[in-house]
Formats: sequence, structure tokens, C-alpha cells
Amino acid sequence: MRVRYESIARQGAARRGRLHFPRGTVETPAFMPVGTQATVKTLDPVEIETAGTEILLANTYHLYLRPGHERVQRLGGLHRFMTWSRPILTDSGGFQIHSLAKLNRIEDSGVAFQSHLDGSRHHLTPELATRIQIALGSDILMAFDTMSPYGASPERMRADMERTTAWTAQCATVWQAEGDPGSNLFGIVQGGFDPALRRESVAALAALDLPGYAVGGLSVGEPMELALAMLDETVPSMPADRPRYLMGVGRPQDILEAVDRGIDLFDCVLPTRNARKGSVFTSRGKLVVKNSIYAEDERPLDPDCTCPVCRRYTRAYLRHLFQAREILGLRLASLHSLSYYQALMSGIRSAIAESRWPEFKRATLARLEGTE
Repeated sequence: MRVRYESIARQGAARRGRLHFPRGTVETPAFMPVGTQATVKTLDPVEIETAGTEILLANTYHLYLRPGHERVQRLGGLHRFMTWSRPILTDSGGFQIHSLAKLNRIEDSGVAFQSHLDGSRHHLTPELATRIQIALGSDILMAFDTMSPYGASPERMRADMERTTAWTAQCATVWQAEGDPGSNLFGIVQGGFDPALRRESVAALAALDLPGYAVGGLSVGEPMELALAMLDETVPSMPADRPRYLMGVGRPQDILEAVDRGIDLFDCVLPTRNARKGSVFTSRGKLVVKNSIYAEDERPLDPDCTCPVCRRYTRAYLRHLFQAREILGLRLASLHSLSYYQALMSGIRSAIAESRWPEFKRATLARLEGTE
């Protein structure tokens, strides 16, 4: 059984829906915390689920290099390995090859690269990237792609888009022949910052009739206004009966704008990465709890939050933990920020279902403008 997208409500382009997987239902719009190496850093799966998470993301590149997809498969698959029973999306590894590998060379057959861990040489092809994800037991497999950096030439943008389209077809062949019946391959729309190329990419990928589609190649250094303009040009032509995923974009303000344009799924390292550095997300903007002004502040991180951290701990205590370099500080800050993100997504879903989305978006953005 493939994933099924159920439409519940719409206001303008904003969509309230459900994704039905064999491993459970995901309410959309949804945020996926990033569990790059089969773990959301500092948090255990019970905490992640308690925060409201219904689907999370793991990374093909990292798990291929360590501990190896074949080992994970022998140990019962990624869900059993990390004791997570709900759906998992694995990205294709293409972004990490570009950003982490010591050396990489893009070829029509795939990407040759050196591991950032030990310098070992590898050649990742669309077929191998798909088989790795099949071995991991992913619920959503992302097609292998190559993206254009911000400022790339028109020739580079076209080459990356056409190569991604060809690779996606190769991924689909392997997935259809070897993938688990409950798995789902998503294609990734590329085309850089050329609206015509983006629309061409959508048309070519839609012809493959995949279970879902993602918008890739954004949040790579461009102004957010340009990224939103690309969404304006891209999303309306994406299949309306399939889930739509915006890759790697995750500021609360940007999520609100993307939902307004019809996006269903999000992922980003921001809530947990920033939290580990002492900067947490709240309903009233960012709060840098390490700052000295919170040394005797007995308020919770977010007065509007009902997460376990805000119900129990003070800003003063969190600041102390960071000053003392205690691991608990990283854990509590991460749990709060992830809980905030999931509460935000719940609020978004309710607002769309109750036909008050424009008002909710305006009020939420106004509160987020404040920074303590």
C-alpha cells in the first residue's frame, strides 16, 4: 500500500490533510525533525513522539558511510535499529555529498566522492542511492538529485535539472522492481532560480506518476523572498493529489509562508541545532537563554508553551546548565524547541480546518517579530 494523501480542508492554497502510511497516519502540514544518523541529537524516540512528531528524517549519505545500510538491514531495518515505529523519510544524500565530501565529481552516471570521515572513495549512483534506502526500510525514499548553487549559470541550472530528471527515472525503475510495497519514492523538483526550468522539472517528474514530490535547491544562500517567488512559480503546477515537501526550509516564519503556498511537509535542523547552542524558538521569537539577563529569570522559556520543559524549568536554570556545560541543558533546550515547532504545526492545521488561516498567520508572524 502506497501513501495516500487525504485532503481535509483548504483556505486559499493552504492545505490541511493526512498522509496514510502502513506505519501510521501523519497529519499535515507536518514538520519532520532531522535524525541524520538515526538519532535526533540529544533526544530519545519517546521524547520525540511525545513532542508531537509523527514522521522524522534520516540521512542516506551518513548511514551509508556509518554504520552501513547492509548492517542496518541485517539488524532489522532503520525503524527497529532506532526503535521508532512511525514513518521515516530518508533524503537521497545528494546535498551532503556537495556540502561534506572532501572531493566530489558529478557525472551523468552519479557522483564520485571521498568520505568526510576517512577519505575513502565512493561512487553513488541513482540505483545505489535507491537500494540503500530500500535496505534501510524507509517509508519515503527521496530520488537522487543534484542541485544548483545560488548564483549558478543558466547552463548549470539546466544541466542539474535534466540530470535530476534522468536520475529520478532510474531511481523509479529500481524502486518499482525492488522496493517494499509500503515504500514511496518522491521526486525532487530542481531548476535553480529559473521559473521556466522549475515548471519544466515539475512536468517531467509528474509524468513519472510518483507518490509524492519535493521542492529542492532552495535555502542555499538566496534571499528568502527569492525562495518564496520560486514556490509561487512551482507549487501551483505540482500534482494536487500528492504530498508536497519543501526540503530544508524551517524558520517558523518561512514555514508559515510556505504553507500559505500549498506545502505539506517540512524538515530542518534549526530547532535542535540552535537549541544545542543555547538559542531556543518561542512563540514570541528567538530567546538566547545563555544571555546573562536570564541568570535570575524564573519564567519558563515560553509562557505560552505547555511542553514538559516549560512546565517544570526556569530560564535561570537553563542558563545555569549552559554555563556549566551540562548535557541536560542541550537536551531540555532541544525538547522545548521541537515541542514548539510541533505545537506551531498543530496550530496551523487547526487554523486551516477552522477557516481562520489568514488571521492565524498574521497574528503568529506579528508575535514572532519580537526577540527577547
